[in-house]
Amino acid sequence: MMNLRKYMLIAPALLATSLGVSAGEGVKVEHLGANNTLVRIDGDGRYLMMPVQESTADAKVNLLVDGKLDRTFYVRLAKSKVDYSVPLDLEPYKGHNVVLEISANHDRSSVREAKEGACWNSFTLTDSFDTTNTEKYRPAFHHTPLYGWMNDPNGMFYKDGVWHLYYQWNPYGSKWQNMTWGHSSSTDLINWKHEPTAIEPDGIGTIFSGSCAIDTENTAGFGKDAVIALYTSANTSQMQSLAHSENNGESFTKYPGNPVFTLETEARDPNMFWNADTNQWNIMLAHALDKEILFLTSPDLKTWTLQSSFGKGEGAQDGVWECPDLFPLNINGKKKWVLLVNLNPGGPFGGSATQYFVGDFDGKTFTADTDANGKIPTKWMDFGKDNYATVTWSDAPDNRRTAIGWMSNWQYAADVPTMQYRSANTLPRELSLFEGIDGQIYLASTPSPETLKLRDMTLVKGKNINASKKASSVKLPAANNGICEVAFDIESKNNAKVFVTLSNSKNEKVVITYNPADNTIAFDRTQAGISDFSQDFPAVTVSPTFTKDGKTSVRMFIDHSSIEMFAKDGKYAMTNLVFPNEPYSTLSFSSEGNAKITNLEIYSLKAN
Repeated sequence: MMNLRKYMLIAPALLATSLGVSAGEGVKVEHLGANNTLVRIDGDGRYLMMPVQESTADAKVNLLVDGKLDRTFYVRLAKSKVDYSVPLDLEPYKGHNVVLEISANHDRSSVREAKEGACWNSFTLTDSFDTTNTEKYRPAFHHTPLYGWMNDPNGMFYKDGVWHLYYQWNPYGSKWQNMTWGHSSSTDLINWKHEPTAIEPDGIGTIFSGSCAIDTENTAGFGKDAVIALYTSANTSQMQSLAHSENNGESFTKYPGNPVFTLETEARDPNMFWNADTNQWNIMLAHALDKEILFLTSPDLKTWTLQSSFGKGEGAQDGVWECPDLFPLNINGKKKWVLLVNLNPGGPFGGSATQYFVGDFDGKTFTADTDANGKIPTKWMDFGKDNYATVTWSDAPDNRRTAIGWMSNWQYAADVPTMQYRSANTLPRELSLFEGIDGQIYLASTPSPETLKLRDMTLVKGKNINASKKASSVKLPAANNGICEVAFDIESKNNAKVFVTLSNSKNEKVVITYNPADNTIAFDRTQAGISDFSQDFPAVTVSPTFTKDGKTSVRMFIDHSSIEMFAKDGKYAMTNLVFPNEPYSTLSFSSEGNAKITNLEIYSLKAN
């Protein structure tokens, strides 16, 4: 959960309200041609609010400070109407001459036509603005950016009781652009504090995904326990860069020798950890178009040695490989290594998804386990449409392996029905290994124990229901617009299918189908609510239950625009966005034959 009013100095609201300054005061617009304009700042105000229209093309903005180019960014400046405004923080330039040199291709043929653009009379100086949430579908208990576009989680680490989450962020609009590391922190993985921007684009490029780790041995020379960030600098090419923080990740200093590693081909998203067994850093790098992961070593994160590669021709290969992660987990007293590889497109239900491999790692080479036929199987971490770029926190306490993902899909992420912000993260999840009924080792995902703190009132506890062809129903909580947690066990007789339906008064519904005949559970959102923004959104996703006795379990978290569903023991996970016109109010159970629903629990959840 997040207090949306708390961070007034770092974020604007949709349709921001200026305080103390009239629109246009202190801003001078000079048109140089049909598509070139100067915006001069000659008044006071901490922020310049820039008007956005999402349907327009990006305008290129050169920020000139005392006549010198400070940086370049891109904004979809309003052509015919203003959807919302985004801020440019002027505080770093106080006392200096600030000019925006803008190239906005609005298909105008003359200066006279250019002056008709909706943006030019809507630039505003302000010292503060209203950050009240204006979005119907903003999650109540998932992490979101307070404004702007967000995709991959980046650089997560734990230090001194604080979980740090960085993310791919566009501070100048709610579509992908201007990639920057945004930053949030939490002491409980549930309540997130929005922090100042962590790493901004520079002359080498925008800031793509990467990782952070604590340098306890001062191997990089930035000081003992310095936080080190590795990330991809993306410009014409993709290069790997280094930064460090001496204030626990609040701000970073970029290494003057950047980039520290380059290739002739596209590679990105470095993920690192200190290997105490070999006394060196291990680095995984996504060789994106070659659809493989490169394994490198380094003594100091400045000099890198390529050791091996994995993946060419293996696993899912229909899209680029991105955002790798590698970590050990124990099963039956034995250490195995898990390699996460995110893929786009090529997920099991279209678009982006997270696959993984289980195997062994000797510090230089990853060797994946094979199945009974000697093949490396493709395994999926989540069987929904909306869990991507999943990576884990480094240096987590108590040997925890805690993961979080981007809760969206590249097929429609820019088109979902929100504008003040775009995208949320999944709930944090604890990862472990289990042996499947086929003898293979699989990855289990369970909601982190901190999620128990979300529970407010217990509405149903230990209820049992006989499911038959006639549906049995219970009411879902209305508090906080219907957000809730629901858990139950299913026992089917004679392989009868069992149907679990979430519905509202508008006849919008999600149908969950347990099929013991093939040991699967399906999630149907084709009638769940708004879906006309993308032909790829209506979908039925299906997961194996990893059981064969006619029994399974369900634990699900229902937020304003998402449902995360797990087996109670984490053997399957399924994450799907939903956009109902009103909250789901009824939970119904039915069966083609005879089935039992046992241990039904329903909790209302807390929200800000």
